[in-house]
Amino acid sequence: MTDADRPAPVASPYAVLPERIRLEDTIAMVETVTAPDPTMGRDTETEFMLRNAG
Repeated sequence: MTDADRPAPVASPYAVLPERIRLEDTIAMVETVTAPDPTMGRDTETEFMLRNAG
């Protein structure tokens, strides 16, 4: 098989990366909201120990 008979290599989609964007040039599209406390302020470790002690 000669070089002319070989198929051309497939170009990787990552061969050329897009232009870099600086973080200072970005803006928030959605307002952020703090997540609620999953333990609702309770000490779950202590409650577990008291429920399952002895």
